[in-house]
Amino acid sequence: MPLLDFLDPQAVLPALRVSGKKQALQEISSHAAKLVGLSESTIYEALLQRERLGSTGIGEGIAIPHGKLPGLTRIFGLVARLEKPIDFEALDGQQVDILFLLLAPEGAGADHLKALARVARVLREPGLVERVRATRDANALYAIMTEMPKAA
Repeated sequence: MPLLDFLDPQAVLPALRVSGKKQALQEISSHAAKLVGLSESTIYEALLQRERLGSTGIGEGIAIPHGKLPGLTRIFGLVARLEKPIDFEALDGQQVDILFLLLAPEGAGADHLKALARVARVLREPGLVERVRATRDANALYAIMTEMPKAA
């Protein structure tokens, strides 16, 4: 099974231009809405609500905005590499340049948490984030995020 089998091949934004956190959340909400068939405002509001609980900026330039949504039938992932890092109120104070949006059905429960943990684990793979930051190609970025880990 690929590492992030819930990452949609069309949900890869290799050079997103945004000036701040709210704009970043709006842009990824807009892109996700087209792929999952929900309204942009529904997704955006769910993400904002989650951010009010505390930033999803997990450190080292990475944020994992996420939410559960009624009407969603599967776990959905989107990855965005930002043209310029932005303030995301991350736990370590660093600016963020990699976003991984994770949306889950309202009743996903533990599956949502497992998917979040998997994203965090993948983004902590040695060398992976550097490869993500080095590419400007959507296909290459998708391959980096979904390839099988090298056998030790």
